[in-house]
Amino acid sequence: MSWLPEPASAGEPWSVSALNRYIKEFLGSDPVLQDLVVTGEIANFKRHTSGHMYFTLKDDQSTIHAVMFRGQNQHLWFSPENGMHVVARGSVGVYERDGTYQLYVSYMEPLGLGAQYLALELLKKRLAAEGLFNQKRSLPFLPRCVGVVTSPTGAAVRDIISVAVRRHPGVHILIRPVTVQGERAPREIVEALSDLNHYGECDVIIVGRGGGSQEDLWAFNDEGVARAIYASRVPVVSAVGHEIDLTVADLVADRRAPTPSAAAELVVPDVKSLRSRIDELNLVAARMLRRRLADARQRLRLLSARPVLARPLSTLAARLQRADELERRLWQAQANYLRAVRAHYEALAGRLEALSPFSILERGYAVATRPGGGPVISSARNLQAGEDITLVMKDGQAGCLVEHVSLREVDGDE
Repeated sequence: MSWLPEPASAGEPWSVSALNRYIKEFLGSDPVLQDLVVTGEIANFKRHTSGHMYFTLKDDQSTIHAVMFRGQNQHLWFSPENGMHVVARGSVGVYERDGTYQLYVSYMEPLGLGAQYLALELLKKRLAAEGLFNQKRSLPFLPRCVGVVTSPTGAAVRDIISVAVRRHPGVHILIRPVTVQGERAPREIVEALSDLNHYGECDVIIVGRGGGSQEDLWAFNDEGVARAIYASRVPVVSAVGHEIDLTVADLVADRRAPTPSAAAELVVPDVKSLRSRIDELNLVAARMLRRRLADARQRLRLLSARPVLARPLSTLAARLQRADELERRLWQAQANYLRAVRAHYEALAGRLEALSPFSILERGYAVATRPGGGPVISSARNLQAGEDITLVMKDGQAGCLVEHVSLREVDGDE
């Protein structure tokens, strides 16, 4: 190990950073520690905002710090959690700042034969948290076209066609053949769902297969298949295996059928049953119509027996007589009102006439004014001898010359 840093000479102190660097280089020189597999239980798990994962691996006697950087953990097919037993591959190194050694993980997977099923439970948990199991759309009542995503040679497609045609001979069934198990199956199912959505004529889609082992049905637990079902614009019915089999596709689909035959019964209504139901409704409607007509006739008989309908002219004659009486009273009231108004205005006119100066002239009096008009001369004090005045009488006027003015005392003069 001549390439390692030279240790401090005897008695000379080390710096902390130099010691940590020496230990890091020392551990890095061991090929065993640079590529090893470790099993343990995850504890203190934390996903940093940077995307890195920090956790501890432990067994019943010891622990070791571990880190899995974002570049490696983004390819994990499961979500690590506390308490999960895993197999981790990586290298041992020193984090110089803290002076701690830790396992740098490059790959990790759940431990044991149940790893696949554990990953499935984690997938269900994640998809449920995202809300993929909550979308449940209604199926069309009478679909014209049913898309079917399944194997073209299996019993499932024969069962679906047989049941659908028996229930509704006029329904159009569009088969989109796929492989339903094996590595290619998930990708083909996703492509088939996309094709039927782009086709645009399907009212509903059945996706599934017949029974088999859990491994045979595993394609319908694929995350891509689940997301394709969720993204479908057309309602999807899942029919995978038998009633006891439950896959992720069943949980995401709008409806789950226990078998492919049951899916066909769920999607395609029985035309014979519909016709029978229509006949029953027609009978019910006819009975209700007859009952309503009978009720209407009875009501008409009761109404026609009323006087207003039995002798409508007599009622009308009484109303016309009443109208004539009201009209007569109206004219009488109007005449009385006009007489009272006329008498009132004649009295006012008499009073005005009595106050008019022309009435005074009619009794032989005259009004003195100055020539050319002007105010009435109401006092002798306003006249002077030799002044011309005009006397206005009832039938004309005369010019006069004042020869002299004689004044007399009036009550109130000083």
